[in-house]
Amino acid sequence: MTDSLQKAKDDKTIVKEYFNATGFERWRNIYGNGRVNRVQLDIRQGHQRTVDTVVSWLKEEGNLSQLTICDAGCGVGSLTIPLAKEGAKVFASDISSKMIREAADRIRQAIANPHNVRLAVADLESLTGQYDVVICLDVLIHYPTPDAARMISHLSSLASSRLILSFAPKTPFLTLLKGIGNLFPGASKTTRAYQHREEDIVAIVQQNGFKVQRKEMISTRFYYSCILDAVRC
Repeated sequence: MTDSLQKAKDDKTIVKEYFNATGFERWRNIYGNGRVNRVQLDIRQGHQRTVDTVVSWLKEEGNLSQLTICDAGCGVGSLTIPLAKEGAKVFASDISSKMIREAADRIRQAIANPHNVRLAVADLESLTGQYDVVICLDVLIHYPTPDAARMISHLSSLASSRLILSFAPKTPFLTLLKGIGNLFPGASKTTRAYQHREEDIVAIVQQNGFKVQRKEMISTRFYYSCILDAVRC
């Protein structure tokens, strides 16, 4: 096994174990409606802005109910639920079985008859099928750029017309902020956090036959995410 593939396996193992253990409760609370601290509330609001932005983009053309969508790395279903409510056929996956069970519970509570949603436990590179739109939000932060490139390439092969990604942008300020944060490790901080240069992610998207038609930067005090909306050339 090559060094890069071994490294990718290590990161996937870390992410899977984290979100099936201590990280599950932390992020279920952040993405839910329960009581959280000031930092977690800020992250919740930032993530929700990302979800709202993507949903608004997909609603613009007026055909959302006719689309098949892959929500890769769906977490607790924050994006899957509003898409399914709009009538889209959604295949939602996550590397964590606990996250998928939580997503299933939330979907049942939010939608009386969620016949248009399928759920699966899977990592990004094991996904199969063809979809009008493939979306991957707040997942690439867990992987270094070379591994993210391979994941984006695979996700691109599943998208017939549109690819929407978000990632933590690499800027001098955020790099400094991350460095400061590394000085104060905590029990809940058990995954590696990777930033990506925007030009690198754009180049990867282009190499896989897509053109970025717009982007949006979502930033709060503790949440930073760049969203790219790309269409097949």
